[in-house]
Amino acid sequence: MDLTIMIGGAAGQGVAVLGHTLAKALARGGYHIFANQEYESRIKGGHNFFQLRVREEPTYVQEEKLHLLIALTKESIELHRSEMHPDGLMLHDSKRVKLEDEKVNHLGMPLEQLALDEGGGLININSVAAGAAVALLKYDFDILAGVLEQRFKDKAESNIKAARAGFEYIKKNFPPEFKHEIHPRKGQKTLLINANEAISLGALAAGCKFIAAYPMSPSTSIFEFLAGKSESHNIAALMAEDEISAMNMAVGAGFTGVRAMTCTSGGGFSLMVEALGLAGMTETPVVAVLGQRGGPSTGLPTRMEQGELEFVLHASQGEFPRVILAPRGPEDAFTLTVKAFNIAERYQLPVIILTDVYLVDNYRTIKPYTQDMVKIDRGALLSEKEIKALGEYKRYSFTESGISPRALPGQKGAIVATTGDEHTEDGHITEEVELRNRQMQKRMAKLDLMRPDIEAPLFYGAEDAPVLLIGWGSSYGVLRESVDLLEEKKIKARLMHLNWLWPFPSDAVSSALKKCKKSFVVENNFTGQLARLIRTETGLAVHRKILKYDGRPFYTSQIVKEVSREVE
Repeated sequence: MDLTIMIGGAAGQGVAVLGHTLAKALARGGYHIFANQEYESRIKGGHNFFQLRVREEPTYVQEEKLHLLIALTKESIELHRSEMHPDGLMLHDSKRVKLEDEKVNHLGMPLEQLALDEGGGLININSVAAGAAVALLKYDFDILAGVLEQRFKDKAESNIKAARAGFEYIKKNFPPEFKHEIHPRKGQKTLLINANEAISLGALAAGCKFIAAYPMSPSTSIFEFLAGKSESHNIAALMAEDEISAMNMAVGAGFTGVRAMTCTSGGGFSLMVEALGLAGMTETPVVAVLGQRGGPSTGLPTRMEQGELEFVLHASQGEFPRVILAPRGPEDAFTLTVKAFNIAERYQLPVIILTDVYLVDNYRTIKPYTQDMVKIDRGALLSEKEIKALGEYKRYSFTESGISPRALPGQKGAIVATTGDEHTEDGHITEEVELRNRQMQKRMAKLDLMRPDIEAPLFYGAEDAPVLLIGWGSSYGVLRESVDLLEEKKIKARLMHLNWLWPFPSDAVSSALKKCKKSFVVENNFTGQLARLIRTETGLAVHRKILKYDGRPFYTSQIVKEVSREVE
């Protein structure tokens, strides 16, 4: 069973609410869900849609053909009728949309009228549509009612009543012609979660106690999530006056020993880079999440792109070590965030987590997180006993390990001095040549020191496959399923997917490239930034770049077509 449902409408109609409600109800019935949404950069109006794919097996990417389209506006039908599966169905409001000559199967019903008569207002039209969809799918209404009760709480009664009206209308007025049925099944308990929620939970689990940010999609929900947990988890959440202040606050909090983070998009990160350099010079641990979107400038503020890899690799003046991570989905978004805080403190440097609009707006069902996924490592933090044993504490002392021992401001027995200028071992300004050389060498040596911590690329498919697909970040799902589809076409392919981008896993990437006959880097940008990084770090060039930069994610059909053209 592989079913795709889309809800289309205008901003302000609650398209995402309806989509998420259905997704949660189907997930509770034991199904795997992949859900994604697209929305325009406006408060009201414009076309939005929420699409969910339902399978009995894990699913990682959206599908192109629609089996059920719930159209809240006529525009939704006009835009998506060409995507309908031959035995699909369009559900719409019979009073608002007239489709006498429509060739695609459609069903009109009084969605708005039922919301007014049974739900108490137009605001409940989504619940009417949800009930209608459940009836069409022959699904269990009680599961939907449970989701509505949990979501709307004190307003649940009117929403459940509205949903029941939609459910009963379909049962009485629509013959059982819809071919796609979904019945509740026994399945492993799952979480329906997106990457921003996973990052937020990872930050909580890692012991983050401070976040400063200025709202900027697609990262705002991280700040909102942690701000909502400020009292229960003792987190200081400050909405800064701008991104410059946000990063400076996070660096300041990290300097005092608090696990701290900020989140933004490319435009906001552009303002943060001077403070990022301050973290590099002062060897201060801090975590920054950058949610990529289409640029430059404001560009496509609600559309996806992978255009900031080279930017974050070189951001801020001068040279200093940093770590760049790019989750491939909600599973590793949680664990990578925990790792980001550990790495930041262990090596005393900034860690940047790269996401994008597509990654953070997707919902997927995954296995629940467990406590054994979380291990806290605070690095070379000194106790008072250890400080006393040193005799004289120097914040930037040269050590055999290459990591200076870290005391916190105000800690007994240690004077902690620092500066954004080059400095001596005890933290005072210097321009002395030998000290400058030694401090630079000490800082940059961290890139080699952390080699054992670098996470190797994930491989999927046969090791001896002649075709190698390469990607990073949110492309994982579409590339994984493309490998399977290529296999069906008798093209043996393997996926190499990176979520640790810097320091670069050169050995693993080189080895994989040397084993294949044809390599394809798939990226959502214009220039092929990962392909260039591979060439720089390994000396090896990929055979072909498959690039897309229109703000929309890849479909498997696009990748399979491009690869097939080259190898057949």
